[in-house]
Amino acid sequence: MTAHLRTPRRNENTGPAPRSGPRISRIEPRAYCVPTDFPESDGTFEWKSTTIIVVEVTAGNKTGLGYAYAGGAALKIIEDSLNDVLLGSDAMDIAGAWQRMVRAVRNQGRAGVCSAAISAVDSALWDLKAKWLNLPLVKLLGQVRPGAPAYGSGGFTSYSTKQLQRQLAHWVRDGFQMVKMKIGRDAKADVARVRAARQAIGRDAELFVDANGAYNRKQALAQAERFSEIGVSWFEEPVSSDDLAGLRFVRERAPNTMEIAAGEYGYDTYYFRRMLEAQAVDVIQFDATRCGGITGFIQAAALADAFQVPVSAHTAPSLHLHPACALPTVRHVEYFHDHARIEHLLFDGATNPVHGLLQPDLSRPGLGLELKRKDAQRYAA
Repeated sequence: MTAHLRTPRRNENTGPAPRSGPRISRIEPRAYCVPTDFPESDGTFEWKSTTIIVVEVTAGNKTGLGYAYAGGAALKIIEDSLNDVLLGSDAMDIAGAWQRMVRAVRNQGRAGVCSAAISAVDSALWDLKAKWLNLPLVKLLGQVRPGAPAYGSGGFTSYSTKQLQRQLAHWVRDGFQMVKMKIGRDAKADVARVRAARQAIGRDAELFVDANGAYNRKQALAQAERFSEIGVSWFEEPVSSDDLAGLRFVRERAPNTMEIAAGEYGYDTYYFRRMLEAQAVDVIQFDATRCGGITGFIQAAALADAFQVPVSAHTAPSLHLHPACALPTVRHVEYFHDHARIEHLLFDGATNPVHGLLQPDLSRPGLGLELKRKDAQRYAA
């Protein structure tokens, strides 16, 4: 016997049948490798270039753009694992797409390059949805503030003292109220470099330092006390971010005027929950190019809110601008020298700080970014 589907009778409680959205027809990832403008290093790493994965997702006559700072292996993940679960699906169903992508990489390991690949595609989907609705992404997410405070970030350990002072002082003259520098190569030299930075920026601007996990626990605590005397108010990754007990050790003993921050290497909410439950940080950092895109960032921000811990968006300022203006938990965005430079090289519409504030361009739908194809081609990996 053949079963026939019957159309439900319409009444005042039954609306029109739901309509599906535009279908995803193309996912195109590209890798670009951009040399630094000067050799760079922090407390534990050195680099001369940065790779960015740019993803374009098309549905109908609209194309969304997303990106992540990750190795070229992310391209392979997108092409081999994510394409199959997204092509032909409803472009408006971002939550469903995100779940399918996470399941698709289960046997490859969610953290690391897989999460970066998901992040780039997810951000492109959000951009695409906002373009279909002809809204800036911040309006789709729900804007709560007109702009997001930013802090200038660079001051690499490879810089001479004069380079360090020149960069940080430039940001302060441009209106940034907070600046950050790298430390961790030489504990004794670090104190002198921090003191030189303070001299360059004056007494009013906040000074942040980032050791990238270079110190041990006792060394980090000793440095915290020395830095506090120079007016440092933020100490990022004084020890490895995987050493939650060590972070809490420093946090509980550091001067009360200094906040301990970490979290940029988190790829999922389980990582962030462990950090929050350990009471390891005063401020937790999320990176939407690592933690699952805009969707993952929103999930993580809700978790931080439950623990009453403020959030700082790690690097990628043009991507983080919109969620930072939509999520009350977010305190500020890192205006990282490398990423700000790359985003201006590759994207029309990249964010520009005005007196240390990043504001979304409400006249442009989505993230407000368009790939400069001709300019980008020279960096194609």
